[in-house]
Amino acid sequence: MGYSWRVGENVNIGRGKMEDVANCRSNETSLRDSGQTSGNARSVVSVQTGVPENVPVKCEPRRSRLKVFNKVMEKSLQRLIADASFNRFAHSFHPLCKQNPQMAEVIHKQFVSDLQKAIQEDINKVIEEGDLQVKLEELDRLEEQAKDTPGPAWRPSGVPEQDVCSVLIPYHRGQEEYVRRELRKLQKENAALAQRVQSGRDTITHTEQCISAAVDEWKASVADLESFVSSFCPSENFESL
Repeated sequence: MGYSWRVGENVNIGRGKMEDVANCRSNETSLRDSGQTSGNARSVVSVQTGVPENVPVKCEPRRSRLKVFNKVMEKSLQRLIADASFNRFAHSFHPLCKQNPQMAEVIHKQFVSDLQKAIQEDINKVIEEGDLQVKLEELDRLEEQAKDTPGPAWRPSGVPEQDVCSVLIPYHRGQEEYVRRELRKLQKENAALAQRVQSGRDTITHTEQCISAAVDEWKASVADLESFVSSFCPSENFESL
């Protein structure tokens, strides 16, 4: 009995999903038809009033994708819970409901509550793991920025080589220009360091020359002093004493 009830529930869920797809397709068709009708109406109005067609028309702000996603999940959950009605539960568990209908109703309520809680937790987990909030807000931001772009957005050309080159070549050119800037910067720093090294070497050479000149002067002074002392005190006089 439990297996048959689960199969019936799965079939009902599948039917609900098929109905959602059919509704989405019918909505897209109606939106497309309404868009064409509104376009024709705008063209008629422009012809009658003389207003150019390219005049921007103010439209209502589009709802964020996150709110639409939450609304769709809420509606789907409500439809799923509605499909898990007590009548179906009673039909699958007829002996239990016949013997104790109050207990069966309590079990059904608890089952629906746990099912709703488990599905909501799974939805929140998917949103958290997939980081849907940030990604959907990023899509809204990109769409808002695209409104100010007059030209068409990039589309693949159909030739993979051209598409890859169109993406990689500007990147590699930017990297090449970056490397050239860094090379010029390093060359400039090396030139400054070489100049500082040469300046230090010149300073050392000048210091060595000054030291050598001072040593020569000191040696000359010592020689003059010795000659001066020897002129006043000859060595013979010291020997006679």
